[in-house]
Amino acid sequence: MPRATKSSLMKGAMSLVPHTLLKISTASLSFILGIFITYPVNAALVDLTSWTAEGSGNWTIAANTQSVFQSTNGLPTVFYSDFNGQGTALSGKIKVETTSDDDFIGFVLGFDPGEITSNSTDFILIDWKQANQSLFGCTGLRGLAISHVTGGLPDSAASWCHNGSTTELARATNLGSTGWADNTEYSFDLIFTATNIQVMVNGVTELNISGSFSDGRFGFYNYSQQSVRYSAIEEDVLPPSTGIPEPGTVGLLGLGLAGMICFGRKRRYY
Repeated sequence: MPRATKSSLMKGAMSLVPHTLLKISTASLSFILGIFITYPVNAALVDLTSWTAEGSGNWTIAANTQSVFQSTNGLPTVFYSDFNGQGTALSGKIKVETTSDDDFIGFVLGFDPGEITSNSTDFILIDWKQANQSLFGCTGLRGLAISHVTGGLPDSAASWCHNGSTTELARATNLGSTGWADNTEYSFDLIFTATNIQVMVNGVTELNISGSFSDGRFGFYNYSQQSVRYSAIEEDVLPPSTGIPEPGTVGLLGLGLAGMICFGRKRRYY
């Protein structure tokens, strides 16, 4: 039996490739990949002038409308968006611009207007305390944590120690017992879907929990901590949970199609 040559093997392999795929042009490939590569849309800076404050905080929006400063050391306060946050990726920066006090900064997800004082709520609290501190007969722990809130944000053990109507779901992987530092800016990224919440600090994933989460507003949270600035807030729409390939899959798809096109072009010269 004659020995197969490299050329004959190539021709045999190419005979298995559908003829229609061999005719895909470079322009067609660019169009196909462009559908995936450009999705989701580019993140946009958020104008904070339409956001709303609740609680005892004093929230001052900067002239550029993309930064807000909370100056009061007081009861729990929230500054929340005019849009629901589920299905979005939210990012920005947070910084405590003082050496005074050591209490809570953070975020709320799935928050509805009026829920800071409501007795029946269903939202997520992400809070970060600088140091351990005893109050209300319990100890508020330093570190970053995520909790489910079913009874508002009172000035009590529920908010201070994650007791009662505030149920702690998880503590951060690296920052679970590490407090924020004075006059230090941190970048944050939040992913919020109906079944998953992720929190990244300085590019490192600190929280990643799955469950069933209610939709609602995205907001900034302070409790007994003044001089906190949130800035460069961006919102990006997440792709649907089905029908969009993972990044690695997209790469393989591109290489596969490109390879088929390359083989198709070579075939014309045989």
